[in-house]
Amino acid sequence: MAARGLVIGAARSGSGKSTLMLALLAALRRRGVAVGAAKSGPDYIDPAFHSAAIGRPSPNLDSWAMPPGLLGATAATAAAGCELLLVESAMGLFDGAGPEAGRQGSAADLAARFGWPVLLLLDISGQAQSAAAIARGFAAHHPAVRVAGVVLNRVGSERHRRGAADAIAALGLPVWGALPRDATIALPERHLGLVQARELGTLPALLERLAALAEAHLDLDAIQAAAGGAVPGAAARPALPPPGQRVAVAEDAAFSFLYPHLLAGWRGAGAEIRTFSPLADEAPPDDCDSCWLPGGYPELHAGRLAAAARFRAGLRSFAETRPVHGECGGFMVLGQGLEDAGGERHAMAGLLGHATSFARRRMNLGYREARLLADGPLGHAGQVLRGHEFHYASVSDPGTDPPLAELRDAQGAVLGPAGGRRGRASGSFFHAIALQES
Repeated sequence: MAARGLVIGAARSGSGKSTLMLALLAALRRRGVAVGAAKSGPDYIDPAFHSAAIGRPSPNLDSWAMPPGLLGATAATAAAGCELLLVESAMGLFDGAGPEAGRQGSAADLAARFGWPVLLLLDISGQAQSAAAIARGFAAHHPAVRVAGVVLNRVGSERHRRGAADAIAALGLPVWGALPRDATIALPERHLGLVQARELGTLPALLERLAALAEAHLDLDAIQAAAGGAVPGAAARPALPPPGQRVAVAEDAAFSFLYPHLLAGWRGAGAEIRTFSPLADEAPPDDCDSCWLPGGYPELHAGRLAAAARFRAGLRSFAETRPVHGECGGFMVLGQGLEDAGGERHAMAGLLGHATSFARRRMNLGYREARLLADGPLGHAGQVLRGHEFHYASVSDPGTDPPLAELRDAQGAVLGPAGGRRGRASGSFFHAIALQES
């Protein structure tokens, strides 16, 4: 039986989608429902919370960065063995980028492509009946996107709930529940979003509270019954070719931003993944033939990384004979030095010539298209990849290494050269999502 889907959407960021998503996942799993999860758009942190709630990977579904075949295959993987797939929207339901309809990276793209209905979450703090106008607009905005029902959030009283719910119900939209204002269920945040699931020791207890909240305040039967569409079976080549037959991947609190669909694709292509922890002063396993340093939070652990002599020496030795690639945080660690939030400079691996600073913060956020300027772990010179950037660190010293890629934004505007390469080492702030089909 093919899984049915339901998109959890909202009018904007900060509406409470992550909290509702976790509450639904935890409550449905408690009921014995085989439920899967995914996140629309580029995001590393929310899917880790999904995985903690359901005990299985939650991939990203990105209509802008993923070719259609890969998008369908990734959705099928997320839904495999499930009765129901819940997909959490990024930002607002219709928010995306780029000029091509259906490939803008929005959750609405996914709802239209796969026929998944939408549960619209409305934060009604500061309003009541006016919420009906927002619901009406979302329900009528796109003919291929069906808003099946509404959940209200941050409700202050029964009178407040009734005013909004009655106005929305008069439109013919069912209201499947209302969540009260409760600051104690908020998930802690830091500069790149939520604190990582692996760092939140209270997460199991919080998931239990959220499941109870959903059971008390939501019509779970109606929400489950509203799911529709189907997740098609699909096959696709890996999003990126494996960078080696046996790949050493850094994994710990400083290096945790690696998309599940990339790992799944590498494994599906026959590659073996070997993880190691730089924070535990582990070097990349010597029997591997490539090394990948994902993004994460090295700026929060710069002192420990600088003191990890075995890791740094092992990485330099590895790079003498085999490729080493760093994405975002990994790129920062491959440089000469990293300045922490307090302005203290810490020596890094020194495999590339740049230096970075977290003290001189400047947010960089957006989709990116990268044309490779040389052969390397990401592919061959001239190939085009799509992905994104999201970081606050800045380059304090660009060094003299030749660039890795030429970047454009989602609208096609040229952003210029990015990253660096030296010997067998390469890296950039660019997070790769998928190689584009030629």
